Amino acid sequence: MGTFSIWHWLIVLVVVLILFGGRGKIPSLMGDVAKGIKSFKSNMKDEKDKEDTAQIEESTPAATTTAAREDETAKS
Repeated sequence: MGTFSIWHWLIVLVVVLILFGGRGKIPSLMGDVAKGIKSFKSNMKDEKDKEDTAQIEESTPAATTTAAREDETAKS
Protein backbone atom coordinates (compact mmCIF):
# COMPACT_ATOMS: atom_id res chain seq x y z
CA MET A 1 0.00 0.00 0.00
CA GLY A 2 2.83 2.39 -0.57
CA THR A 3 4.28 4.55 2.16
CA PHE A 4 0.99 4.93 4.02
CA SER A 5 -0.06 2.49 6.69
CA ILE A 6 -3.46 0.82 6.91
CA TRP A 7 -4.62 3.50 9.37
CA HIS A 8 -3.93 6.28 6.89
CA TRP A 9 -6.00 4.50 4.23
CA LEU A 10 -8.83 3.85 6.70
CA ILE A 11 -8.96 7.52 7.64
CA VAL A 12 -9.01 8.54 3.97
CA LEU A 13 -11.77 6.00 3.30
CA VAL A 14 -13.87 7.33 6.19
CA VAL A 15 -13.45 10.93 5.00
CA VAL A 16 -14.44 9.95 1.44
CA LEU A 17 -17.49 8.06 2.70
CA ILE A 18 -18.56 11.02 4.83
CA LEU A 19 -18.23 13.45 1.93
CA PHE A 20 -19.65 11.35 -0.91
CA GLY A 21 -21.57 8.56 0.80
CA GLY A 22 -25.12 8.27 1.98
CA ARG A 23 -27.62 10.69 0.54
CA GLY A 24 -25.00 12.67 -1.34
CA LYS A 25 -24.23 15.53 0.98
CA ILE A 26 -22.13 17.48 -1.50
CA PRO A 27 -24.69 17.34 -4.34
CA SER A 28 -27.47 18.41 -1.98
CA LEU A 29 -25.27 21.21 -0.66
CA MET A 30 -24.52 22.40 -4.19
CA GLY A 31 -28.23 22.19 -4.99
CA ASP A 32 -28.98 24.43 -2.01
CA VAL A 33 -26.32 26.91 -3.15
CA ALA A 34 -27.82 26.94 -6.67
CA LYS A 35 -31.31 27.58 -5.27
CA GLY A 36 -29.94 30.45 -3.21
CA ILE A 37 -28.27 32.01 -6.24
CA LYS A 38 -31.47 31.69 -8.32
CA SER A 39 -33.49 33.26 -5.54
CA PHE A 40 -31.01 36.12 -5.23
CA LYS A 41 -31.12 36.78 -8.98
CA SER A 42 -34.92 36.75 -9.09
CA ASN A 43 -35.12 39.14 -6.14
CA MET A 44 -32.62 41.48 -7.79
CA LYS A 45 -34.72 41.39 -10.97
CA ASP A 46 -37.88 42.14 -8.97
CA GLU A 47 -36.16 45.11 -7.31
CA LYS A 48 -35.06 46.44 -10.70
CA ASP A 49 -38.61 46.08 -12.05
CA LYS A 50 -39.98 47.94 -9.02
CA GLU A 51 -37.46 50.75 -9.53
CA ASP A 52 -38.36 51.01 -13.23
CA THR A 53 -42.07 51.11 -12.39
CA ALA A 54 -41.48 53.77 -9.75
CA GLN A 55 -39.53 55.90 -12.22
CA ILE A 56 -42.31 55.60 -14.80
CA GLU A 57 -44.94 56.53 -12.23
CA GLU A 58 -42.89 59.52 -11.09
CA SER A 59 -42.41 60.83 -14.61
CA THR A 60 -46.04 60.35 -15.73
CA PRO A 61 -47.79 62.62 -13.17
CA ALA A 62 -45.25 65.37 -13.71
CA ALA A 63 -45.90 65.38 -17.45
CA THR A 64 -49.67 65.40 -16.89
CA THR A 65 -49.41 68.30 -14.43
CA THR A 66 -47.25 70.29 -16.87
CA ALA A 67 -49.71 69.65 -19.71
CA ALA A 68 -52.63 70.74 -17.52
CA ARG A 69 -50.82 73.97 -16.60
CA GLU A 70 -50.11 74.67 -20.26
CA ASP A 71 -53.80 74.16 -21.11
CA GLU A 72 -54.86 76.55 -18.32
CA THR A 73 -52.38 79.17 -19.51
CA ALA A 74 -53.54 78.81 -23.09
CA LYS A 75 -57.19 79.33 -22.06
CA SER A 76 -56.37 82.47 -20.09
